[in-house]
Amino acid sequence: MHQYGDATLVNSGELLEEKDKQNILNTIENAKIEENNSNKIENTMVETSSIQTNTNNQIDDYFTSSKLEREKMYSQMLESYQKILESTTISQEQKAISEQEITKINQTKNAIMIAENLISTKGFENSIIFVNDTSVSVVVKSGNLEKEQIAQIQNIVSRELKVELENIHISHK
Repeated sequence: MHQYGDATLVNSGELLEEKDKQNILNTIENAKIEENNSNKIENTMVETSSIQTNTNNQIDDYFTSSKLEREKMYSQMLESYQKILESTTISQEQKAISEQEITKINQTKNAIMIAENLISTKGFENSIIFVNDTSVSVVVKSGNLEKEQIAQIQNIVSRELKVELENIHISHK
């Protein structure tokens, strides 16, 4: 230490005892460990959230792409029947059948839309309905399905699509 008039030049390191220095170093080290642990937990939470988001996106993509495919199929069928109606070489009987099929497709599309909307009012975020002759398959976005929920879906589908309960097949995604 140097004396300069009334002031004394002091090195702060000299004022701290070795024990105090070690306590400070331990506190700093513990703070770094806590920060690392906190970052690891935060990263894990972000990764978990990302996995859940990706899974939800894949499920949502399933519903979106399935609905687009279904709509594409119905559009192609309607287009084919419309060509029959416009043809001059097709008999009136075949044209009448085409008109009936167009009406049937439009009624089915309308019933599907109504049923899917009603299913969403029961708390399901997303659903899709596939009609195949006498059977109907329903897929809903849900972790699992309770018996009451299945009964609600069956009731809606049966009423709107005019199909028997035993011909309704429900699954979840």
